[in-house]
Amino acid sequence: MQNIRPSAELRNKYNEISNLCKETREPVFITVNGHGDTVIMNLEDYNQMVAELELLKMLAESENDVINGRVKSFSDSLADIRKKLQ
Repeated sequence: MQNIRPSAELRNKYNEISNLCKETREPVFITVNGHGDTVIMNLEDYNQMVAELELLKMLAESENDVINGRVKSFSDSLADIRKKLQ
C-alpha cells in the first residue's frame, strides 16, 4: 500500500517520514492540495533503483545490438583483445 502524506507533514513530521522510508523501504508520496507532487525515499533504496535502471538500460542496448546483428563471436572478440594487448 502506498504511503501518501500531505506536504504539511513533510514540514512538521520529517523525522517520522524519514524513518518510515527507512523501515518500510518504500517511497512516501507527498501531495499538495490533494494532488501528487513529490516522492521521498531512502537514499540506499534510491541508489539501488538507479543501479538497476542503468543495468536494464545496458541490457536493452545489448539486446538491440543482437537484434541488429552488431555482435562478434567470442573467438573474434578474444583475438581483438589479444591484438590490442600486444
